[in-house]
Amino acid sequence: MSKPYNEAALGTIADFSYGYTATAQDTGDTRFIRITDIDENGSLKKNDAKFIDFTGELERYQVKKGDILVARTGGTFGKTLLYKDDCPAVYASFLIKIILNNGDLLPDFYFHFSQSNRYWFQANNLVTGGGQPQFNANVLKEIVVPLPTLPEQKAIAALLSTWDEAIEKTERLIQAKEANLKGQIQRIMGKEAIEVNGWSMVHLGELFSEVTRKVGEKELTPYSISAGIGFVSQREKWGKDISGSQHKNYTHLKAGEFSYNKGNSKRYQQGCVYLLKNGEICVPNVFISFKPKAKNVVPEFFEHYFIADYHARELKRYITSGARSDGLLNLNKKDFFKIMVPCPSPDEQKAIAEALTASQHEIDLLKQLADKYKTQKRGLMQKMLTGEWRVKPEIVNQYREA
Repeated sequence: MSKPYNEAALGTIADFSYGYTATAQDTGDTRFIRITDIDENGSLKKNDAKFIDFTGELERYQVKKGDILVARTGGTFGKTLLYKDDCPAVYASFLIKIILNNGDLLPDFYFHFSQSNRYWFQANNLVTGGGQPQFNANVLKEIVVPLPTLPEQKAIAALLSTWDEAIEKTERLIQAKEANLKGQIQRIMGKEAIEVNGWSMVHLGELFSEVTRKVGEKELTPYSISAGIGFVSQREKWGKDISGSQHKNYTHLKAGEFSYNKGNSKRYQQGCVYLLKNGEICVPNVFISFKPKAKNVVPEFFEHYFIADYHARELKRYITSGARSDGLLNLNKKDFFKIMVPCPSPDEQKAIAEALTASQHEIDLLKQLADKYKTQKRGLMQKMLTGEWRVKPEIVNQYREA
């Protein structure tokens, strides 16, 4: 059995520095890194970059290649960034820079450690602040870090980086495919395309009817709808079923039927509509559920139309102002069925749906591959960062040179 690594509290091998408080700008000569600029993989987001004009007082807040930043507050507390760019940057006040000071710990190795279960177990136990978590320097210094030899740290970081590269490459491909699909939908279903194709516009109620069947005593899993995701079980979304005594009044939804969640979001400000593709579930009866009236309706065609959010403009005409106690939009059910939607021939609907579904299938397969890489990396991290699997530096070097 391998001998465990030495360990050290982060506070014994590092110093900590808080970021700079300033208003971010759209232009400037220096990137201003904020807490929201760190993505879920610990990488620096390229979009929505903000800047600041560099002055002498900002020298102490500079970020250089190889520096480590960590989010110190809010829902993303503990998320860590290894700065890999050469561009000048300054970090904002809700971030802490970890300054490794004695050569016992490599930044690359610590970055991978900060994504491990062991790190997050400690972070979640040490964080303070309740509703607004505080992950300050006093908390960070108590994080216990494994300390393999420097050659081992370098080898482990290099090996895990190959998985990061695979994940990043796959996610870039997903983004490109999604952008292509969005353009494809725009060319086929956009307002101009509808006019060019000469499709008639009809009331939603001419093609679909409301689903009113109740769950009653049936044992159906309660679901909700999340924007950008679709149907999600309540247990997965909230950690428990929240239907309670209302379960029997939920709407019984079957494959091939739709449901509209009237909750607004940043992406779907007028709520979102999704198609149930398989099985039977139940959804809250405050959602508006509906099904095709006739065989000339191809559900998959309208699935893409709704996901693309083309119905939002129509919904704006009927949604009234004022907040509801349940947070949902004020929309009369009868008005929902008045919105206008395109009605190509069944053959056109089918051909379009098949083309768009094929493109979406490619994206889904790539997302599965990215998830597989992430699972593999987590497994490797668990073995290597605990010392259960020891890594021979010379083998890793040969692997990366091959």
